[in-house]
Amino acid sequence: MLMDYFTIDDFDVEGRSILLRIDVNSEVIDGRVLMNERIREHARTIKELCDRGAKVVAMSHQGRAGGRDFITLEQHAALLSKFTPVEFVDDIIGPAARLSIESLEEGSALLLDNVRLLAEETLELPPEEHAKSIFVRKLASLFDIFINDAFSVAHRSHASVVGFAKVLPSGVGRVMEQELQALQRATQNTERPCIYIIGGAKYEDAFSIIEHVLSTGKADKVLVTGFIANLFLAAKGFFEMERYLEAVRRARNILRRFGEKIELPEDVAVEENGERREVAVSEVEPPIYDIGTGTIEKYLKMIESAKTIIMKGPAGVYEREEFRVGTKALLEGVASAAAFSLLGGGDTSSAINVVGLDKSRFSYVSLAGGALLRYLSGRSLPGLDVLARGKSSE
Repeated sequence: MLMDYFTIDDFDVEGRSILLRIDVNSEVIDGRVLMNERIREHARTIKELCDRGAKVVAMSHQGRAGGRDFITLEQHAALLSKFTPVEFVDDIIGPAARLSIESLEEGSALLLDNVRLLAEETLELPPEEHAKSIFVRKLASLFDIFINDAFSVAHRSHASVVGFAKVLPSGVGRVMEQELQALQRATQNTERPCIYIIGGAKYEDAFSIIEHVLSTGKADKVLVTGFIANLFLAAKGFFEMERYLEAVRRARNILRRFGEKIELPEDVAVEENGERREVAVSEVEPPIYDIGTGTIEKYLKMIESAKTIIMKGPAGVYEREEFRVGTKALLEGVASAAAFSLLGGGDTSSAINVVGLDKSRFSYVSLAGGALLRYLSGRSLPGLDVLARGKSSE
């Protein structure tokens, strides 16, 4: 897969002006930006480029217009600077930004302000159209190379993601490179047996992934947990979910096509008088809060024998200790398995932290959410497509 893209190693960056798209979008509590893994990892890319004598200008987004977390990137620059010096510029395409870019010295880095302050940024347009935007035209002439280090935004056809690649020699950064290497090993150079553990609440994405990996033969088994399991159990007739009739119908169709390759819970946990109680699926009424002990044991046996494991989403309401049992057990099982493991999705990453596992025990924990789900469901990513050799401005 990486042969399809230029990486930092393909460019002589010394003395060159590099426009670097990163993703430092972070949780904001009471106006304070929290440190996260993306900030730490992108800082490594910035530091490497600076150490190689490049002039690095990073750009990113934070939140959505109108949201409480829609703020400037001043705090993000300070957090990046804990790992490598990064100056903040309170501008994006205006005179202050252009002057700072033009006067930047070799081995130095700066961070432009939140690109979503520009209305053009979030328009869903083809790369060719974004390349004509004021945003791209104002900045592109100041740079020699465009590097996208943010796989997590590759599913967005936004100006900062796809526009510059049409007018500048372009490639992928180290974080993007790591994501692609992990995805290649998990989905293309796959060791068998390969199992997918699909949970969480985003059922449309989950359905798309299940349909894709089973119809293409990428997965040998899919173990279903979380709210997704509720829909499949309803599709099997164990109970009704009137609010989700269309989703249940889709689950039923998936079971008709691939039922022998989909493993469903045989027991689950519900709440009774504020406490956890486990019941067989034949006796349950929603809401379901976790998978049960029998299901955990069944799934762990499959995990133990797998050679490749892709896990997306928690097994239950892991925020509550009494319903964290399934999520914790499965994560511990994956961490201990002699398999290549790829985990992803925001809730999955949060669950790893909540149950207290070291992420280094897994082969790779993705920093992406929507982009990862889209990739695993077999759909193209605009931010990747435009970087392919022969598609970007080489």
